[in-house]
Amino acid sequence: MKLKCIEKIKSMDKREKKAYLGELLISNSLYIFLIAAIALIAILNPRFLSWSSIINIISLSAANLPIALGIAGAIILTGTDLSAGRIVGLVACVSAALLQATGYASKMFPTLNTPPVWLVFLLVIAIGALAGFINGYCTATFHLHPFIVTLSTQLIIYGALLLFLMIGNNNGQSISGLDPAFTSLIKGSIISFGGTPIPNYVWYVIGITAIMWVVWNKTPFGKNMFAVGSNPDAATVSGVNVKRVIILVFTLAGVLYGVTGFIEAARIGSNSAATGLNYELDAIAACVIGGVSFVGGTGKIGGVILGVVLLRLIFVGLTFLGIDANMQYVIKGLIILIACAIDMRKYLVKK
Repeated sequence: MKLKCIEKIKSMDKREKKAYLGELLISNSLYIFLIAAIALIAILNPRFLSWSSIINIISLSAANLPIALGIAGAIILTGTDLSAGRIVGLVACVSAALLQATGYASKMFPTLNTPPVWLVFLLVIAIGALAGFINGYCTATFHLHPFIVTLSTQLIIYGALLLFLMIGNNNGQSISGLDPAFTSLIKGSIISFGGTPIPNYVWYVIGITAIMWVVWNKTPFGKNMFAVGSNPDAATVSGVNVKRVIILVFTLAGVLYGVTGFIEAARIGSNSAATGLNYELDAIAACVIGGVSFVGGTGKIGGVILGVVLLRLIFVGLTFLGIDANMQYVIKGLIILIACAIDMRKYLVKK
C-alpha cells in the first residue's frame, strides 16, 4: 500500500503533488493535532508517560472499547446510538444490585443470596441484547432514523433505571458493597508491568475485540453490514436481508453495551443513575476519530481502537495538566465537530 502511494506521488507533476499532499495533510490533520498535543503534554509533565500512567490509559481505553465497537456498527449503517450510555448504566446497576456482598448492611435485596457471577453476566447481557434488539427492530421495521429511535429508548431506559434504583431498601441511593468474587474477577490482576498491575478486564476486552475483528472481517454478517451501510438498495438487490442485518447490528451493539456495563459495575464500585452518562459521546468521538464514517460503509476495528486510545490519551493528559473537567466537555465537543467535518470533506472529495 505504501509503495503504491509513493509510486502515485512520483507519477504526478508539481501542481498535482502539491494538491495531493495538501489533501493528505488536511485529511490527517486531526491525528497530527492529537499526536502533537500528546507530545506537548508529555514534555510539560513527564509523569504523563510513566509506566503507571500508561497502564492507567490502557485500562481506561479497555473499559471504553466495547461500547465504541457497538456504536461503530450503528455508524457504519449511517446511524448512531444515543441510548448506549443509559444501557450501560442500567446494566451496571442491575449487576451491582445482584452482586452485592451477602452480609452488606445496605444491601438492596437483603433476602437475596448473592447469585453466581456467570449467571448475572448472562442476565445483563440479555438485557443489553433486548435493548439493542428493540432499537434495531424499530429502525428496520418502521423505517425510523436511529437518532429518533435511540433518543426515545435512551429516555425510556433512563426512566426504568430510576425506577429500579427505588426498589427494595435502596431508595435511589448508589449501589456499592460488591461481592469480592465479582470485583476480583474484573479488577483483580495476574500480570504487572513496571510494578503496576493490569486489571483482568483488559484481557477480557482484548478477547472480545479479537472476536469482533473476526465478525467484521471474516463472516457473511460483517460483509453484509458494510454492504448495507454503503448502499442498502444495492444490498437488497444482491440478496441481502437488510432488515435482519440492521436488527443484528443493533442487537450485537446491545450485547457489547452489556459487557461494558458489567465491567463498569465492578470497576466503579459505586453505581448510581449517573453511571453511563455521556458514555455514548466518548464512543462516537472515538469512532469518528478512528475513521468510522457517518456516510456509511466505512470503518475498521483497528481504527476504533486507535480512536479510543487517542481520545483517552488526550483526556488523561488534560487531567495531568490540571485542565478543568468542565472545559474537557468543550474540548470533546470540538473534537467531534472537527472529526465529522474532516470525514464529510473526505466523502465530498471522493464523490
